[in-house]
Amino acid sequence: MLFRRRICLLSSLHGGRAWRGVSTGTSTAVMSFGDGTQGALGLPSSLAGAGVGIGGDDAYEPTKVPGLPSDVISVSAGHYHSLAVTSRGHLWAWGRNHEFQLGRDPLSLRKSWNEPKRVHGLQKVMVKASFASGVVSAAIGDDGSLWVWGKSKRGQLGLGKDVTEAITPSRVDALTGEKIVQVSFGWGHALARTEDGKLFGWGYSADGRLGKIGGMMETSPLESTASMSTDEIQVPSSAKEVAEKRVLEGMEKEKDMPIIWEPCLVEELSGVEVSDIACGLDHSLVLCSKGALFSGGSNIYGQLGRASQDLGILPVDIPSRPISIASGLGHSLAICKEASLDASESSKKVVSWGWNQSSQLGRPGPETLPLLVDGLAGECPVSVSGGRVHSIALTSMREVWVWGCGRNGRLGLGSSNDESEPTLLDSLEGLEVLQVVSGFDHSLVLVAE
Repeated sequence: MLFRRRICLLSSLHGGRAWRGVSTGTSTAVMSFGDGTQGALGLPSSLAGAGVGIGGDDAYEPTKVPGLPSDVISVSAGHYHSLAVTSRGHLWAWGRNHEFQLGRDPLSLRKSWNEPKRVHGLQKVMVKASFASGVVSAAIGDDGSLWVWGKSKRGQLGLGKDVTEAITPSRVDALTGEKIVQVSFGWGHALARTEDGKLFGWGYSADGRLGKIGGMMETSPLESTASMSTDEIQVPSSAKEVAEKRVLEGMEKEKDMPIIWEPCLVEELSGVEVSDIACGLDHSLVLCSKGALFSGGSNIYGQLGRASQDLGILPVDIPSRPISIASGLGHSLAICKEASLDASESSKKVVSWGWNQSSQLGRPGPETLPLLVDGLAGECPVSVSGGRVHSIALTSMREVWVWGCGRNGRLGLGSSNDESEPTLLDSLEGLEVLQVVSGFDHSLVLVAE
């Protein structure tokens, strides 16, 4: 364990950022596993499910994505599509393209979406990082410029009032002059962090997920009905119909909710240096450089991790000091640093809270409280990522651990079994894993060759 703790002091990886040790001369490959029905795995049908006897469009074990350059330095996953950045600053995409999120000909055949192709419209941009939601993709240029494309009626593009689609990458002019280093997308909202620690937000602003941007904060009409979904199987059909009617009515009312069409500064954190951001489906996590963690948005599953139910960006009740954060659909994850008995060393732990329907928290106990994932005791996590109902972590030993829902091979363990606590993805043993990220129901692994 002492050896593992010492390795913890090495550089870490988070989210869409590449392992700091990757050099431009390193040959790499991307592997994928999980649900492939939207093409997010980048695998032809002949490879998806190969070797495990299940077949279909899903991959139950990590499988190499063909057709990509050998110099990929980072990967990112949207809900149903995937992105890869190369050392030459090129961006490749594959998966769902109903909302033009692949940045290719919108008339391209559905059967070709699973084929990785270079994004059109970024030829003059040296791409350094990429990010994605369900309906939007984004790229950051080496000059800190932000480029977006896709389709969002909730203002997630940030391109101006009533701009709901961009078939090709378009620069976010409202951020001109800012050097953007990180972006995170929820279902209808977005956050962006600058090199000097400023935080911008835009898109759907209900529940205070963007803080006080736009003035008066309002509760989403869906907030009072979303919790019914977990009990639907226990109620008679007549009650289901009532619940469904209320959800539909809420969705109709949502059309009139406030939308922030262009990036604006998040007022609550003005003057505070932000070091990390993560958006769940309807909530936001914001980490500050001095270790304070804030949350805002929907708290229907306890994903805000705080007793206060007030709307806005407010402190999370977390006992340890977070150093990086991540978010699934309705659950939250953090890597926390704790001082050891030996002051010269430190240990890192994964903490989780929020929705736990499929054990995506990786631990028992209260869901609304940030608590330690004991199954990773003795390991030194350097990154963590959350999907719809699964989670994945990379350690300093470059081992990959997975937990939560195993349906469609989401855990890469060769089966559909759920795992209630972290389980080693041993099929990657012997490979130098550089990065892991999860989409809604699939995951990507970047390895050195």
